Amino acid sequence: MQLILRPYVLKLKHTFTISRESRDEQPSLIVELKDDGKSGFGEATSNPYYNASIKEMTNDLKQLEPIIADSSGMAPEEFWEKMKSQLSHNMFALCALDLAYNDLYARKEGKKLYELWDYDISNNPLTDYTIGIDTIEKMVSKMKELPWPIYKIKLGSDRDIEIITELRKHTDAVFRVDANCGWTADETIANAKALKELGVEFIEQPLPADDWEGHKKVFEHSVLPIIADESCQVEADVEKCYQHFHGVNVKLTKCGGLTPARRMLVKAKQLGMKTMVGCMTESTVGISAIAHLLPLLDYVDMDGALLLANDIATGVRIENGEIFYSDLNGTGVTLT
Repeated sequence: MQLILRPYVLKLKHTFTISRESRDEQPSLIVELKDDGKSGFGEATSNPYYNASIKEMTNDLKQLEPIIADSSGMAPEEFWEKMKSQLSHNMFALCALDLAYNDLYARKEGKKLYELWDYDISNNPLTDYTIGIDTIEKMVSKMKELPWPIYKIKLGSDRDIEIITELRKHTDAVFRVDANCGWTADETIANAKALKELGVEFIEQPLPADDWEGHKKVFEHSVLPIIADESCQVEADVEKCYQHFHGVNVKLTKCGGLTPARRMLVKAKQLGMKTMVGCMTESTVGISAIAHLLPLLDYVDMDGALLLANDIATGVRIENGEIFYSDLNGTGVTLT
């Protein structure tokens, strides 16, 4: 099995701002695994918050070429365990590799990935579309540029309620808000009351990731559901989030790919928690992988490719929040 690595710099349509950073481009690494005349594709983006760089991912994966070459034919779960023993320090690289292997495995089986997993796609949730922090005028402009049934609004400024109040004047869409660790517990509890009146569905990660005392307080007193993101990175975190959050947002790059993500989502459901998967502004390569998890989800944020000025692949298609699968097997991806 051959490993091929392709670094890209993905240009964004607009400057994307959250509570801790702004960016105009997104470096990303595409992993291709070739075997038996077929290819599988995976992706992981760089991310300073998680100390994930394209250089480190590339170096770590290249060192595994001999091991990867001898791993053809394994079940995806077995392959993931083998690779995790080498990449436990670099979950982003592990994610890209796991996505590529799952894609390749399903293509060899002649099935779409959701078919291989025997998932029913008849009740898939719609994806939201993210509006980054900006002037209110520009945030309104972004909504008008792409009318959508669900918007995820990035907050964490000193005028958050004002922002949602003004945006609400321009759409009847469902709002979700993501403070990216930018609030305190008391601020969250107070904001939740105002936001509920403004048609907000839930709040994502309002407090710093390790503020477990604060999470518990918010969980007990917020009038809106609270969804963990930065506090839920790997499999063991799901149980930690129980009784501190109402649901979890699983990111493939943080947990190490589709293989552990599926286990995390099943565990969350067993605990009675809401399930969500989010993205990291990936291209259609990473977004297409997320699409095959939709039957396990209550909510999804898979708009990454919609935020790009230059996508690098075809695969799943998204129209007005609805996801349409490619006719191809695996995740359905083709690099362009």
